[in-house]
Amino acid sequence: MLEAIGAASIDTLIDLTIPKRIRNSEPLRLPPALNEDEYLSRAKTLAQKNKVFHSFIGQGYYNCIVPPVILRNILENPAWYTAYTPYQAEIAQGRLEALINFQTVVCDLTGMEIANASLLDEATAAAEAMAMFFGLRKGPKKNATKFLVDFRVFPQVIEVLQTRAEPRGIEIEIVDIDTIEAFEDDVFGIYFQYPDDQGEVVNRQAITRLAADQTVFVGVGSDLLALCLYDAPGIWGVDVVVGTSQRFGVPMGYGGPHAAFFATKEKYKRSIPGRIIGVSKDSEGNDAYRMALQTRE
Repeated sequence: MLEAIGAASIDTLIDLTIPKRIRNSEPLRLPPALNEDEYLSRAKTLAQKNKVFHSFIGQGYYNCIVPPVILRNILENPAWYTAYTPYQAEIAQGRLEALINFQTVVCDLTGMEIANASLLDEATAAAEAMAMFFGLRKGPKKNATKFLVDFRVFPQVIEVLQTRAEPRGIEIEIVDIDTIEAFEDDVFGIYFQYPDDQGEVVNRQAITRLAADQTVFVGVGSDLLALCLYDAPGIWGVDVVVGTSQRFGVPMGYGGPHAAFFATKEKYKRSIPGRIIGVSKDSEGNDAYRMALQTRE
């Protein structure tokens, strides 16, 4: 490489590419290096300084008890990550099978047609839903810029929505979804929580139908464990259901984040953020898992 670009050495290459004004001429002030045993002891000492407080129910994060049989055979199942070459983790069949299982569970519980292989957290997924709706505007709503958010949505989700909306020119309006009788022309989408931040479970099929009649997209923040008991939002005709997988036993982790889910309708698959894992056939006719679609991260 040095010969191809005409540099005599690595030092010469650095001199040519990195301005001297931003270089640090002094050696880094670092403590002496630790051996493995000393490092592990140091890490344990630091970890013991973490303070564990009471975790109160609500706001989308909950303490969970995972039965050991599920922990061993699903969450910690080595078949997901040891069946194929470890240096190809991102394309290993074991990991792809785990991801497609995740997508399948999300589709079953939300009642939606398609799901991606997760996002960063619930608030991020909600913001991605809003951005997708904004990009899909057409017809009488092609210039609409207002996004209505129910006041019972988790506060951290509202804050991320507001942050992501500002540079896009989207106007966030906090409202009581249940009082809406008609949508103004400048509204392109709505978002509500199910169950909401008070733990209430409200059937909002009527507002969903009203939104569909007026070409307004509907996004729902939900909870996978709650959807094991309550009606899936998909049966109401909503456009996107998002939430977090933390409720299925992911440790609290001092605040997260926890892998989110993003489920929507088949017709929006080209606009889904992230990746979708699918199943095809290999040369011998066996099932083969693959990344079927990647749009954007």
